[in-house]
Amino acid sequence: MNSVYKKLLALITTLALAAVASVACAQKTQLLVYTALETDQLKAYSDSFNKSEPNIELKWVRDSTGVITAKVLAEKANPQADVIMGVAATSMMVFDQQGLLLPYKPKGFEKLTRKYSDPKSTPTWVGMDAWGATVCFNVVEAAKRNIPRPESWEDLLKPVYKGQVTMPAPPSSGTGFLDVTAWLQMWGEARGWKYMDALHENIAQYTHSGSKPCRQSGAGEFVVGISFEYRAQQVKKSGAPVMLVFPKEGLGWDIEATGIVKTTKKLDAAKKLLDWTASKEANELYAKWWQIVAMPGIAQPQPNIPEDYEQMYVKNDFAWAARNRAKILAEWQKRYGAKTEK
Repeated sequence: MNSVYKKLLALITTLALAAVASVACAQKTQLLVYTALETDQLKAYSDSFNKSEPNIELKWVRDSTGVITAKVLAEKANPQADVIMGVAATSMMVFDQQGLLLPYKPKGFEKLTRKYSDPKSTPTWVGMDAWGATVCFNVVEAAKRNIPRPESWEDLLKPVYKGQVTMPAPPSSGTGFLDVTAWLQMWGEARGWKYMDALHENIAQYTHSGSKPCRQSGAGEFVVGISFEYRAQQVKKSGAPVMLVFPKEGLGWDIEATGIVKTTKKLDAAKKLLDWTASKEANELYAKWWQIVAMPGIAQPQPNIPEDYEQMYVKNDFAWAARNRAKILAEWQKRYGAKTEK
């Protein structure tokens, strides 16, 4: 075999392999997934899903809950997403009310804790895990300023905390929205708004994300950051001098949930993703970060999180929160929006 023939054969082989790879790539179904999942979780979820479904590529569009919610509603006349994943149940209920979600019961659904999904017999959204309010408290900065550790939501109204508290803005943050709706349900609307008026006097800034207040507390920018347990855990694990505080009156909470957009043209692939989110494998992955997941018997106690954490959750009427979402956000913005970060 002369050298020219060898080169020609090598070229043909290379082109053939490239063609095969191109065809394989072209055969992959791209699924557009809108999500509010934490950025540091997306790769793990994609990798796990692709072990069983290598021919489906997840194309993530990620932002905070409020931003994703606004985006989905703005696109109502011409929906772009195929699946909405890891978005608060209160937002999923709004989408359902707008007729945007397709009822689908994923494989293995009967193994999930029923109260963490849409109560209809064929659900339009399926729960993944639950998350709740957690206060990050920087013990080093607090000692410098002689600021005591708060034990309750009411404690945060004391003058000693003035300018040392940040919390998420509910128009953009699901964590901020669960805080506000918890206070309104726990104390009643009149007292709830009165509480937030007083808290506003001590707030240094309302952030766009639920993660940022804990990061700010961890970095010593502010002593107190109202956040949620996953981010609080990550900040503490990074070595920041924060203590996790769970106010004794009760914790606001919500459910990370997934649903299929009714107009998707990739229904088979979308159903496979929903099947995966309800699987034991997926729930074992959620349990790496969350103490409460949809499938019972999977989650394990997390360090720094009380064993009775679920019992700390306030009684939460998700339907009420979804139904009144626009009104609550408009009132919050009118009262407190001036302190939202630019």
